[in-house]
Amino acid sequence: MKTDKDIVLKIQSGYRQEITELVRRWHKPFCEKAYWLVKDADVAKDIAQESWTVIIDKIDQLEKPERFGSWALRIVCNNSMDWLNKTSRTRNHLNQLEKEQENVVTIDDKSDNSLIKLKLLEAIKKLPMHQQEVLRLFYTEDCSLKEICKILNISVGTAKSRLFHSREKLKKLLKHYNYEN
Repeated sequence: MKTDKDIVLKIQSGYRQEITELVRRWHKPFCEKAYWLVKDADVAKDIAQESWTVIIDKIDQLEKPERFGSWALRIVCNNSMDWLNKTSRTRNHLNQLEKEQENVVTIDDKSDNSLIKLKLLEAIKKLPMHQQEVLRLFYTEDCSLKEICKILNISVGTAKSRLFHSREKLKKLLKHYNYEN
């Protein structure tokens, strides 16, 4: 049976088809390591896949092929930590936006629209948090759908869907109010 060192040396010599043997041996441990760090199976699989891209690109630079396992696992760990840091920054940003939003909205008792504003805020608070986030980013922060996708780490389709469904729920919650002056 070939060792990892033998396989890496062959790959470095130009036998790129040997990569499939490394993937067969190491993909599951990479997924397990990523899962151990991020606690999300789908994300762990994505991280393992991204790690393979880096590993394949840099395998020719590996000076000690006998250390393939620890070298490759370090790449998986680094990618996992990068994902955790990005997710943490996103969560912190959303928490900050939520706090700012609570402070921004003030209702002027003298305004004819104060009741409308109050009912709108109450209705928004009844929405699921993921829909509230999209509404706040889109309307109060003037974020584009692409920016929302990056901040929330979701697809454009998901952002559009959440925005649509939040609007529809707000229409239902507020349908019995007459907004004409």
